[in-house]
Order: sequence, then structure tokens, then C-alpha cells
Amino acid sequence: MMNEIILAYIGVGLMLGLSGIGSAYGVTIGGNATIGALKKNDEAFGNYMVLCALPGTQGLYGFLGFFLLKNVLVTGITWLQAAAVFGAGLGLGLVCLFSAIRQGQVCANGIIGIGSGYDVFGKTLILAVFPELYAIVAVAATFMISTMI
Repeated sequence: MMNEIILAYIGVGLMLGLSGIGSAYGVTIGGNATIGALKKNDEAFGNYMVLCALPGTQGLYGFLGFFLLKNVLVTGITWLQAAAVFGAGLGLGLVCLFSAIRQGQVCANGIIGIGSGYDVFGKTLILAVFPELYAIVAVAATFMISTMI
């Protein structure tokens, strides 16, 4: 039989793991595009680096989620609290996983455009905010859950 605290820690593990995996994928997508773009235009490395790093924030959001929920991770946790931690962790982890990957794809296209000589850095930053927004909403929901348990 599963103990309440185990369910909560599984949720935290999923939150940290999925958000970290998403960020690793997202920055790799941007990094791969940067390597290709450097062959055409190596003077824009600063812009490439900023765009490449953006999907890394979702991994940080998963880490922030841990700090929001850590005070509930105690031996006397109830099933309801454990379920809330599990749900918040799974939700934040999945949203961060997919938003980081999709943001990496947006950034990669911007990196390719800059490498081809187009002035799309600012526009790419604006468009890259849209997938990020959903990760921020998931963090906000995790915060709201943490204040209710």
C-alpha cells in the first residue's frame, strides 16, 4: 500500500524531471540551430545564445514549484494534500515539458532567420513568449495550490 508522502514525492519528481527534460530538449533544439547558423553568420552569436537559452526557464519553473510545495512534504501529510502535490507536480511538469520544446522550435526558427541575414531577433523574442506564458500560468496554479494545502 502506498504511503501519502510517496504520492507527493512522485508528483515532485515528475515536476522536476519533466520540466528539466523539456528544457534540455528545448535548449538543444536552439543549440542545433545555432551551430548551423554560425556557419553562415558567426557575428550574431550573442543573439543566438539568448534565443537558445530561453527554453531553459521552464526547468527553473519546475525547481520553483518544488520550493512552493516543499513545506507540505512532511510525514503527517494527508491523502488530500498528497493528491494536491501530485496533481500540481504533474500539471506543472507536463506544461513545462511541452512549452520548452515548442519554445525551442520557435527560437530555432528565429536563429535560422538571423543566420540567413534577416533582422528577426526582437520578433522572435516576442513570439517565443507565447509558449512561455503557459509555463508561467502553470507556476501560478502551483502557487495557488500550495497556498490552499
